[in-house]
Amino acid sequence: MSAARPPEGADTAAEGTPVSRLVTKDLSIRFGGHVAVDGLSCSFEPGQLTAIVGSNGAGKTTYFNLICGQLRASSGSVMLGGQDLTRLSVAARTHAGLGRAFQLTQLFPRLSVLENLRLAVQARQAGRHRRGLNLWSIWSDHQALTERARLILQTLAMTERADSPAASLPHADQRKLEVALLMALEPQVYLFDEPTAGMGQDEAPVILNLIRALKQDRSKIILLVEHKMEVVRELADRVIVLTNGRLVADGAPAEVMASPVVQQAYLGTAQAPSTLQTPWPLRTGMAAP
Repeated sequence: MSAARPPEGADTAAEGTPVSRLVTKDLSIRFGGHVAVDGLSCSFEPGQLTAIVGSNGAGKTTYFNLICGQLRASSGSVMLGGQDLTRLSVAARTHAGLGRAFQLTQLFPRLSVLENLRLAVQARQAGRHRRGLNLWSIWSDHQALTERARLILQTLAMTERADSPAASLPHADQRKLEVALLMALEPQVYLFDEPTAGMGQDEAPVILNLIRALKQDRSKIILLVEHKMEVVRELADRVIVLTNGRLVADGAPAEVMASPVVQQAYLGTAQAPSTLQTPWPLRTGMAAP
């Protein structure tokens, strides 16, 4: 296990095929005298789900905010597929390929499920609805956007909820809709910030199964901030650990969790990894170990 994985210098594979890796280099942010993220350099590859763990205040969500543009870095850079995103707005980074799900659900509560999703599809596609006032073209684009939104709902088994106001959905379905919105944006990078926060034993598997499905697309990068160790062990291909805004561990899940550095910094104890459990199963009908 290495202390850090340095960012790659090139964004092409050996055979010349472009690789849309996400790279942060020497990324830092200071709030007065407090350094929340401290010179964080890391590279994330397509086809890999990386879990970002650490104790409260370690800098996990701040790191996400720097990647997505909610916060402006004091120094360092964010690159995606060779494109420098560091000075771009949140909206511009979204169009460049970043898609984020928040700890708190971000929806239009008074709009229907279908309308929420259609807006996300519309934001991604530069169709005729963005050019001129040709009513037939606008209607044609509206139909195409709606069909795309319905297809995503069908994929997520939410068709029967299409006309329901987003505010009327159970919490688990709201989180499910948030994932649908991300899918509509067709991002290169999915960023999930504690996706099972506030969910019970019967609700969490819905979101975890969606993330498993997204992992099947090996062209995508998935970053996951998560406190529940069973979720990390189940989903992650790689784990990085932050402490006081610094990268202190990076490697395979079992290797990282067994590290004394991680046991002390993240768990505050030398507790064996095999005893780290969550009180609910990861899959429907699967008992907690």
